[in-house]
Amino acid sequence: MTGVEKAIEAKLNDDEIEKLGTQFEEAAPETVLHWALQRFGKSVALATGFGPEGCVLVHMLAGIEPNARIFYLDTDLLFDGTYDLRHRLEDRYRVRFERQTAELSLEDQAARFGEKLWQTDPDQCCILRKVQPLTRMLSGLDAWITAIRRGQTEDRAHAKIVERDKKFGIVKINPLAAWSSEDVWKFIAENDVPYNKLHDEGYPSIGCRPCTSLVQIGEDQRSGRWRGIEKTECGLHR
Repeated sequence: MTGVEKAIEAKLNDDEIEKLGTQFEEAAPETVLHWALQRFGKSVALATGFGPEGCVLVHMLAGIEPNARIFYLDTDLLFDGTYDLRHRLEDRYRVRFERQTAELSLEDQAARFGEKLWQTDPDQCCILRKVQPLTRMLSGLDAWITAIRRGQTEDRAHAKIVERDKKFGIVKINPLAAWSSEDVWKFIAENDVPYNKLHDEGYPSIGCRPCTSLVQIGEDQRSGRWRGIEKTECGLHR
């Protein structure tokens, strides 16, 4: 089979994707990951922001195929604890993370758009440092795996296990969509999965340093992201 024929075979039409979304609704995440790797090979990659859900998927994926592709978006504004977690995951699972960055350095961004763009226009900052790098990464893939859960935000509430990503035009695979936060932390505890220690210090959802703050008892878990403005997503899953 030629490379072109393999590429054509890997494509899924919308009816097939809808059936797979239903078929995998009750499936274990590991089963979904097995299928994704068999179906797409090197044309699928796991995207992680190093949240607890992403760490769970790294653990699962490494147990299936340690050489599976995993990437992250380095905005140059991540917490030191996030970079430390990346190193711990690499050491523990012997995986390699592909680093995707913005075309503009922080200095060039400030020169073009002004200082602290994350304060003056956070949506534009997310586009430059997250959405555009992700778009470049996904342009070379047939499918991507995410760590989103339905219970995280309204934008994610109707996520299917397998679906067509209308934003990027490829297959989107969400093995943990049906899991609760309790499911995630139970798995982490039972399997001694490394996680960001900032979670123990009042940061249930961790993004970039300037846009992440402590969450008080009783607040929504994502209230520490972009606090004070009507923004709940960086634009990757909207």
